[in-house]
Amino acid sequence: MNHVIRAVRPDEWAKAKEIRLSALQDPAAPVAFLETYEQALEQPDSFWQERTANSLSRHGARTGQFIAEAPDGTWSGTVTMLIEEAGGTDFLGATSARAQGHLVGVFVRPEQRGTGLLGALVDAALDWAWSLEEPRLARVRLHVHEGNPRAQAAYRKLGFVPTGKSLPLEDNSSVAPGRELELAIDRA
Repeated sequence: MNHVIRAVRPDEWAKAKEIRLSALQDPAAPVAFLETYEQALEQPDSFWQERTANSLSRHGARTGQFIAEAPDGTWSGTVTMLIEEAGGTDFLGATSARAQGHLVGVFVRPEQRGTGLLGALVDAALDWAWSLEEPRLARVRLHVHEGNPRAQAAYRKLGFVPTGKSLPLEDNSSVAPGRELELAIDRA
């Protein structure tokens, strides 16, 4: 693998926007993301600037976005780790019983799939989550649509296991109806 895996810098909002828009045009997007290409495209530049400014490069950040950067500077993949406080409400509306990480926004460009980039990106996000001292995390979770078996298999290969929990998705314009299955990995 000839990519550098690193955190996104605040000034890289345009590249963060571009890779998100690419992800939302992927054929798997309706079962992979809770947003459509059209919804993301409507966001002003200030939205993307704030999004990258809140990544872990700032002291005390509660979100870490990581990218796989090719030698030519293009981004081949991205993952984001959200830190959920115990008792807080996550972006799906559920209450977190404990402090934990939540892996979201996972995307690897089709031509780079199967090269190890997904594992490297997830490892970087997990390393960052495990390194936090407050809150000290013992678990990271993610949600994957029941209609996305390729992603389910990839996450299982990385050590995530089904928890038996799932969340129903409403029939709306941004995501395919069905259930989001929870998978988790515990700190070694």
